[in-house]
Parts: sequence; C-alpha cells; structure tokens
Amino acid sequence: MVDLDGVLHRVTRPARYTGGEWNSVVKDWESTEIRVVISYPDLYEIGMSNLGLAIIYDLLNQQPDVLAERAFSPWVDMEAEMRREGIPLFGLESKRPVRDFDIFGFSLGYELTYSNVLNLLDLAGLPVLAAERGDSLPLVIAGGGCALNPEPMAEFIDLFVIGEGEEVVLELVEAFRRWKREGAGRKQELLREAARIPGIYVPSFYKVDYQSDGTVASVEPIVAEAKPLIERRIVDKLPPVLTRPIVPYLQVVHDRAAVEIQRGCNQGCRFCQAGMIYRPVRERTQEEVAKAVDELVRNCGYDEISLLSLSTSDYAGISNLIDTLSRRHRGGNLILSLPSLRLDTFSVALADSFQDGKKSGFTFAPEAGTDDLRRAINKGISEEDILQTIETAWERGWRSIKLYFMVGLPTETISDIEAIVSLVRTIKNIGKRRINIRVNASTFVPKPHTPFQWVAQASPEELAAKQQVLRAGLKKVGVHLSWQDPGVGLLEGVLSRGDRRLAGMIQSAWKLGCKFDAWSEHYSYEKWQNAFSECGLDPYYYACRERPLDEVLPWAHIDTGIDPGFLKREYERTRLGRETPNCSSGPCNLCGLQQSQDKCQRKYKELIAASKPEAAGE
Repeated sequence: MVDLDGVLHRVTRPARYTGGEWNSVVKDWESTEIRVVISYPDLYEIGMSNLGLAIIYDLLNQQPDVLAERAFSPWVDMEAEMRREGIPLFGLESKRPVRDFDIFGFSLGYELTYSNVLNLLDLAGLPVLAAERGDSLPLVIAGGGCALNPEPMAEFIDLFVIGEGEEVVLELVEAFRRWKREGAGRKQELLREAARIPGIYVPSFYKVDYQSDGTVASVEPIVAEAKPLIERRIVDKLPPVLTRPIVPYLQVVHDRAAVEIQRGCNQGCRFCQAGMIYRPVRERTQEEVAKAVDELVRNCGYDEISLLSLSTSDYAGISNLIDTLSRRHRGGNLILSLPSLRLDTFSVALADSFQDGKKSGFTFAPEAGTDDLRRAINKGISEEDILQTIETAWERGWRSIKLYFMVGLPTETISDIEAIVSLVRTIKNIGKRRINIRVNASTFVPKPHTPFQWVAQASPEELAAKQQVLRAGLKKVGVHLSWQDPGVGLLEGVLSRGDRRLAGMIQSAWKLGCKFDAWSEHYSYEKWQNAFSECGLDPYYYACRERPLDEVLPWAHIDTGIDPGFLKREYERTRLGRETPNCSSGPCNLCGLQQSQDKCQRKYKELIAASKPEAAGE
C-alpha cells in the first residue's frame, strides 16, 4: 500500500485522496479473486458526480469475488508530490497501486479528458500504448458516451464497452473469471474471448485503411472473433436505482443524490448526441422512483434529490410524481432538482409546484436566436413559446434566468446571432429590466451518430467574429455573457470526429504537458497546435470539413441501432428548414429502434398506464 502521510498536508483538498467515505466498499484484497479499479479521468469532484461510474462501482462490488475501487486524476499539486516521492496511482479504498489490479477501466464522457487518460496510465507505471503493455495486466478498458467513436483512443485501450454497461460489464467480468481460472494465459486469448461478447470492441483486431485523400477507406476485422459491426448494448429494463451511493467528505460538482427517472429522449434535437445514442426511451414507474427517493434520504442524509432525465418534462406523469414526493416528504425539507426541463409554461408550473416559495433561478436553452434556425436544428420551440414561458416565470416570481445558446450551428448566419441579442433584449423588457439574465454561448461541435455528423464545424475565426457580435450587443443590453474559447471547440471537434491517426498527436500533446484540458487555467492551444504540427495533421481537416454523405466515417463500424438513412433524412430536413415531430405521441419516425407506429404507440400507452397516480403508492 502507498503511504500518503508525508504528502497530504502539502496539497489542496487532501480529502480527494483519502477514501473511507460513507457507503464506500472496502473488501479483503487477498481473498478477492478479481480486482478492478475504475476512473473518470478528471478531478475527484467531477468523477464523483458521474452517476454511470457509481452504478458500475456498485454492480461490481455486489459480486462476491470482485473488488472494485476508484481512482481519479490528482490535481497538479498532488501529481507533483506523487512523482517527487515515487508514489504510483492508487485505488482509493485499499491504497494499492493501480498496476496491481486486474482491470483498469475508464469512463470517457468528454473528449478533453483524453490527455488525462494517458497521464493516469503513466502515473500508474503502465505504458500508454496498448501494444507496449504486452501480456501484462491490468487489462485497460473504456466505455461511456465518447466510446461511440473509439478511434482517437484506440491505440491506448485494450477494449471498449460500446453502449450501456450494466449487463455487458458483468459478462466481461465472467469472461475474465474463466480466463483466469483456466490459467491466465496470453492476453490475446482473453481479448478473443471478450470480442465474442456483444458490445465489446477490441481495436487491435481491426485494420484501418485510408484513401489517398486521407479519408477512411475501410475498417475491417482481422481475426475470426471480431465482428464487422459492433452493436451498441441497450438495457431493455432499467436496473434497480442505486440507493446507497458513496457520500463524499467534500463538496463535489453535483452535491446531491440522484434518481434516473428516464433514459433516452424522443425530442429529436439534431445537434444532441445523447438524444440519439441513449434511445429508446425507458421510464421507471412512479412507485420505483418514490421508493428510491425514500431510501436515498434514509441511506445518505441528502436533503436534495435530482430526478435525472434528458427531458424531465416528458416523463409520463411527472406532475403526479412531484406531488407524491412533496406529500411524502412534507416537513422533511427535501429539495427536488429537475434538470433538463423543456422551455414551456408547463415546466414553469412544474418547478413552481415543488419550490416551496424559494425562487433561486431558472435555466432554459433556446439554443438559437430565430425560429428558422430552431426549426433547422429541430429544437421545436418558437419565439412566442419562449416569451410566454419567461413571462409566466416572471409572473410566478422568478427573477433570475440563465439562457443557453449555441454559436456555429448549421445554416447559421450573422442575422441569427444578432437575433439572440434582440431576443434577450425583449426578455429583459418583460420584467421591466428587473430580470437578472445570464447568457451562455457555447460552441456547436458536430458529434458522431447524429444528423450533423457530416457538417463542417465553424472555424475559430468565424466563431470569434460571431462572439464579438454577441459581446457588443449584450453589453448594451446589460446582460452578462460567458462563452467558450474557439480553440477549445476546435479541439473538441477534432477529438470527437477523429480517426485512429490522432493517437500519435494525443500522445505528443500529453508529452508536451497537456492535461486538464477542460480547465481553462491548464488548457494550452499552443501546445496542441505544436502536437498537430509534430504529427503532420491538420485540425481543420478533421473539424471544419464538410463530409460527403457516402464517405466512410471513422466510426462506421459502431452500430448504435439508429438507421444511417434516418440520420441522412434528418440532415436533409435541416437544409430544408423542416421539423420532425416528437414520435412519443405521434407517428413513428422510423429511426431504426422503433420500427412501426403501432409499436411506438403501444409502448407510449404502457408508460402512461404505469405512471397513473395510484401507481406511486403512499
């Protein structure tokens, strides 16, 4: 075990590294057959707010012969101490070096954490390239939303879990168990066995060829066990709610308990990767949610519970659920948090129903400044809807509004940017200029497996010009604006839609000192530019190039279940400025996961029936 006594007093927030939190699981190292360490490659405060990581940690520790621990990226002061004192990366629970574990797993939720993955491997004393690790353990695996385009990280990871992990992770552990009990031969044998599991992608089992113009020609399997298409794993029924999560000693980003009330979304926003890759919609019953909230309050002591969903307003019977929870916890000072509310008056009324007189602030995402552009991205709200919603919020006592927009959307013009200023000015006037408005303008980044996976991302120069229009206009309105560095958006776009050739560039950037790229104080555009130059790669080629619809995309061998023809039709409807209606209560849009209107309607009616007030119980 590593000894931290001599270093913790010299670093900020030492509780990041001590472990021992309430509900953490400590098992006997010697008597446990399989040892796994899992990581979100960022600070403890970020990683401990990741519900997916918490779910996998709990599932693994439910297995009697499996020990699961956590490891996060140490902040720069702790890393300096670790390297100075020769302390390797360790599991929080046992303080054992990560190199002693059987499996080292990463959750890839944001492309700008990729350099941290390399840094964590290096801190663990492991070669960063999978080919250089040979037959030695730990087996390095990765999953999460970014794994739906695994190619930029393919040279560093032994295998990827594609899709939802609750079932496939246990199947992978079973394959590892058999391999170990049969003598733990060459790692190649284990990888061949793993490749047979649906949803497992072993990048070393595939050969990538390129055209003379640099585009991908093909991604072909080179061993019998490798499949031409890796199908995304989808959990048919959501597993039981995690009701005994670890309670951190220090404040984390999402310092509250959480219940995932619904997975997936039918809204069909064309820019939203999550709305595509987490289809189809699956809901928990009100009874299950209410019971989970009761247990979380009892097991963790939290007074705030977040009801998670990509579109909470769409949960069938959400009003009844809120009413039930409010009545069951009346007098207990329970605060309910509903992220991802739709921008409509129903959401305002819904939020009002559980605020108990407290009006902290409202967050809405119009995304674009004009009705035409919102139709193009399939946002599905008009300016009239927006103004009516804000007016309703004002009348109900809300005085603080945060608005999220994107800059660089497909078909966007300067007129659309100027319209954001005009819209904000109109909103400001609703409250006779007494509404406190904050505006966030993020960079639109095209994502794989969405209708915009083919579009050219706006260049940093184009974005800078549009941001200047926003800054000048909103300054006159008296509204605070925050925006993203255009260089950060460019890098995210490169890593999001890149191919396997980016591995050398990522490694070069890490060697140049890149890490914590999601943190403005550590991100260095110059270092990344130098890494691109060293490797002879052009970031504009990857991010700012329009792709033909027949081009072989680097992630073409990853099958999310969404029909590529559906994505192409949606892309064409963007150009025509046509909306596609939400299919939860209308005709099936034939995305590939729901093949007929009858099936869609039947499922929707079942969800409604399961969400009637009496289902919640008392």
